[in-house]
Amino acid sequence: MTMEISYTIEEVSQLLKVSKLTVYDLVKKGELPVFRVGRQMRMQASDLDNYMKSNKTVVSQVPIVETYLSEVKDPSHLVISGQDMVLDILGKYMEKDNAYPILRSNAGSLNGLISMYNGQCNIVSVHMYDGDTGEYNLPYVKKILVGYPYVLLNLLSRKAGLYVQKGNPLNIQSWSDLNQEHVTIINREKGSGARILLDEQLRINHIPSKNIHGYLNEEKSHLSVASAVSAGKADVGVGHEKAAKIVGIDFIPLITERYDLVILKNTNNEKLIGTVKAILSSQQFQSEINAIGDYDISQTGSVIYETF
Repeated sequence: MTMEISYTIEEVSQLLKVSKLTVYDLVKKGELPVFRVGRQMRMQASDLDNYMKSNKTVVSQVPIVETYLSEVKDPSHLVISGQDMVLDILGKYMEKDNAYPILRSNAGSLNGLISMYNGQCNIVSVHMYDGDTGEYNLPYVKKILVGYPYVLLNLLSRKAGLYVQKGNPLNIQSWSDLNQEHVTIINREKGSGARILLDEQLRINHIPSKNIHGYLNEEKSHLSVASAVSAGKADVGVGHEKAAKIVGIDFIPLITERYDLVILKNTNNEKLIGTVKAILSSQQFQSEINAIGDYDISQTGSVIYETF
């Protein structure tokens, strides 16, 4: 029998970076479902993941925007796409210091860029690997934002690779190890950076996706993929290091990915670009990100590319 990963109240408070009293209050209100083991309350990882998805902006509790952002019409709000918790922290700084009302979207890197091209997103986070150049993000941004001036700012860098079960019983060490009869993966949705990384690695390693068992099975977040591996629903998944540590499984680092922000350059965005640059470069913001762990902030705030 496979068992889903679960957390104690203290672990949930650490993951959400709130007090245990806040977690107990959410439990009391019925917003966080729990079960009891003796006198101890525990929460399933899937329930915590669902809660985080439905409350993506922690400060003002503004609603999640749908993946394609087709209903975003209010120009008084700024939309930030992507799933990393650092984007929530960025939104917090922008709301507090500059009174920017923030909407958060779960759209993956590629879908976020398409939304920006269609005028439905203000800040897009991207981590898309190009197998031909070995470069992150810029090859895709250049192709999609044709005709638009933009700036590409570094948010952070992080390790990406493979989630495997504790002890790595199948001894999975590389992308080529996925091409085995007895290995089953759990994939990410189309348009996500993790899905692009997998597809590019399969392509440059000459592995047909039809050979990969579980390729069509998808989850929509790093935490969901890691939880699926932990629960024995798959042998391996693709994602970044942080989720593996949260869930308590092993992680095989295979690449350092650059996680960047894209903002269009126009008259309306001049102040926005300056604000984001100032926040990213501030010691306070960088110290908060560094305290989370597993992030490289050596390039945070630097301009990776800019059109004029």
